[in-house]
Amino acid sequence: AKAVIRDVGRVLGHPYGFVDRISKLIPPDPGMTLAKAFEAEPQLPEIYEADEEVKALIDMARKLEGVTRNAGKHAGGVVIAPTKITDFAPLYCDEEGKHPVTQFDKSDVEYAGLVKFDFLGLRTLTIINWALEMINKRRAKNGEPPLDIAAIPLDDKKSFDMLQRSETTAVFQLESRGMKDLIKRLQPDCFEDMIALVALFRPGPLQSGMVDNFIDRKHGREEISYPDVQWQHESLKPVLEPTYGIILYQEQVMQIAQVLSGYTLGGADMLRRAMGKKKPEEMAKQRSVFAEGAEKNGINAELAMKIFDLVEKFAGYGFNKSHSAAYALVSYQTLWLKAHYPAEFMAAVMTADMDNTEKVVGLVDECWRMGLKILPPDINSGLY
Repeated sequence: AKAVIRDVGRVLGHPYGFVDRISKLIPPDPGMTLAKAFEAEPQLPEIYEADEEVKALIDMARKLEGVTRNAGKHAGGVVIAPTKITDFAPLYCDEEGKHPVTQFDKSDVEYAGLVKFDFLGLRTLTIINWALEMINKRRAKNGEPPLDIAAIPLDDKKSFDMLQRSETTAVFQLESRGMKDLIKRLQPDCFEDMIALVALFRPGPLQSGMVDNFIDRKHGREEISYPDVQWQHESLKPVLEPTYGIILYQEQVMQIAQVLSGYTLGGADMLRRAMGKKKPEEMAKQRSVFAEGAEKNGINAELAMKIFDLVEKFAGYGFNKSHSAAYALVSYQTLWLKAHYPAEFMAAVMTADMDNTEKVVGLVDECWRMGLKILPPDINSGLY
């Protein structure tokens, strides 16, 4: 809904501020439509009736809402087929004319029985590799074995002390100002908290109040319940304990369905998808399946439905935990390197960013703050 308002406003030649004012009235919830926005935000019908230009813009946006906007190519999505890809999907050439792209979107590709893998490059892995090369060169001189980054402990006190002080410049995923503010409030003290940190720092959780609840529960300012003080079940404690009773991950949505209503893994994944898409007919079907399963497990019908409603509410904000854990691991590895091998780590980071003068200046300031001495270029000492 937001996108179609902005696109129509731009084409009609309205000033940015005019369009932005309307767009900001539309709630940021996943799957939000103009019809839902008019129900949720009382100001929208008011300005629609009061301003002819707003009315014309919204009327046109309603006609275009849901129409395909443009053809795009996934940054790293690779479709794998058992035979020729054209046996399953039509193709077209990308804009550069170099790569064949399926005309099906990801949902149609899946429906056709094909698998899509995401192969995305991550510059941080190169930075870690460069840092390890310098570290192991020094360790070899000292007669020490090479450092295996995959074997570092995940409960290192020095690393978490640095994290709690928000000294995370150059640390993967954790260096933005907003993230540093969140770290100061959360005070993560274990790897599980770092996984949650990555999942929490997104518009949905930040705007919904979920982040505040998570922090208050972690620090004992709010009672921990599984998932709600009024509506909870003891069987959900093992599922929700790592996140202080907050439904944060998509995997937790699936586990709740399995524990309370006896869903299979495949069935629980269908529920997760249905909740993410918010299709009323699919949700009505899932609600019925959930209720039947809960009844078979001897769970009170009202309690089951209240928990279903809570799960549905948070499912739209849920993040994939395996994705979050993978990012958190790379974040932790860069944090650990910065804590234990600051010179090598910062040298690797600056090498990766040497074409970005503004960023290098900030990294040089961070080196001075850390007490690292930066020497002028030296052809005999430099490794580049």
